[in-house]
Amino acid sequence: MSYIYHHPHPVTLESGAVLPEVDIVYDTFGEMNAARDNIIWVCHALTANSDVADWWPHTVEEGRFLDPTRYFIICANFLGSHYGTTSPLSVNPATGEKYYYDFPRITVRDMVACHQLLASHLGIERVKMLIGSSIGGFQAMEWAITEPKFMECLTLIATTTCSEPWAAAFNESQRMAIRLDKSWGERRDDAGIDGMAVARSIALISYRGGAAYNATQQELSGKEDVSFDRRAHTYQQYQGEKLRRRFNALSYYRLSEAVDSHNIARGRGSIAEALRRIEARTLVVAITSDILFPPEAHTPLREHIARAEYHLIESEFGHDGFLVEHEKLNTIITTFINRE
Repeated sequence: MSYIYHHPHPVTLESGAVLPEVDIVYDTFGEMNAARDNIIWVCHALTANSDVADWWPHTVEEGRFLDPTRYFIICANFLGSHYGTTSPLSVNPATGEKYYYDFPRITVRDMVACHQLLASHLGIERVKMLIGSSIGGFQAMEWAITEPKFMECLTLIATTTCSEPWAAAFNESQRMAIRLDKSWGERRDDAGIDGMAVARSIALISYRGGAAYNATQQELSGKEDVSFDRRAHTYQQYQGEKLRRRFNALSYYRLSEAVDSHNIARGRGSIAEALRRIEARTLVVAITSDILFPPEAHTPLREHIARAEYHLIESEFGHDGFLVEHEKLNTIITTFINRE
């Protein structure tokens, strides 16, 4: 079920900017038991939403690691997202008009601060497991550092301790595409939407990588005529259009900046010092073909989190392997969470 928590008080962001109030949309699955020790909190990825069953296939099912007959699962739509939580398309109560470009830059830490407001509102003081993939992993990592006793277990999938130049370069190319859209700068909901479609096609290259494209986008055999049209072309167009129909460029722009802000060492000395603050029993999962956050990017997590267990999933689907390889993930995570 979906709910909205309205936080009627000002929220000061890491930049110093202040949001007068915040709405947080969240979904829950299953029932909380009397001991309140069966809670799993999911942190979602970039353009996903709080309805985990909608975007993470075959996970919120009986017998899976997000089993709603066994656990109380909660996921909050993070700050700045398009799906109901306060974002650039929300009304600024100070002006009575939508924020649009006045929506301040946000960081992953700001997202986590809003999750913590929701947890406090719901009276959730500790969860059995906190789990996140990609930017969801950024959030889970930050939360485990800032509030190490909040989770019994921590699961970090296809993620990293900071946004390296390689990832930031992809994000800037996407923002360049959005800025080139002739409607960018206009105060309207669909400003920059065509540019965002191009941006998404750029992102897909980093999400999948060459092996996945070459495995899934080959031409049909037997074609002998010369053709300048390729399956990969229509795939890129389709992915851009699909996001165009469900998201907005202003949120996408701000969220890509938030991704670039990620650095757990900021104000904490070093990556190693920050990770040593994590107390939870931790599962780290990387994907062999992930070119966005490759296996070697997970090395600091393995080396500096005191109780870390590491698994490498063999997959040709790149970063998107965390969505595609749900069977392999299920085996790894159910074994981990069931281990006392």
